[in-house]
Amino acid sequence: MKLNWGTSIVIAFGAFIAFIGYFIVKVQSNSAYDNELVVEEYYKKDAAYSAEFNKFQNAQSLSLKPTIVKTQAGVLVTFPKKQFPKTLEGKVSLYRPSAKKLDFEHPFQTQDSTLLIPKQEFAGGNWDIVLYWIYDGKEYLLKQKMYL
Repeated sequence: MKLNWGTSIVIAFGAFIAFIGYFIVKVQSNSAYDNELVVEEYYKKDAAYSAEFNKFQNAQSLSLKPTIVKTQAGVLVTFPKKQFPKTLEGKVSLYRPSAKKLDFEHPFQTQDSTLLIPKQEFAGGNWDIVLYWIYDGKEYLLKQKMYL
């Protein structure tokens, strides 16, 4: 049987559609290709956005802001001792955009002006770091992206 070019094109389109269908089924059924949401309860988080924005504004209004830097030992958070001389309490939330399973929170209460999160707690890659703290009854929030 001799194939003409029209039949060959139809066969090529059919093979391409079959390949795409196979690829979609493989990606959707394989757990290595998880399609995770960044936030599980999106609407609840969106409803609390106003309060989060106020905390962010409090942090932006500071003359001296805390710094978050990568060191050989891990991630070092330094609060300006001049601005925050008393006890601080809060938490550092670390979000891995590509893998929800690696997200974690690190609560702290410190009289020292520094906080170190050890390098062993991180997998390499991009991280969204959210620093939340309370000082003299006022809440603050600072966000930073970092590659570790």
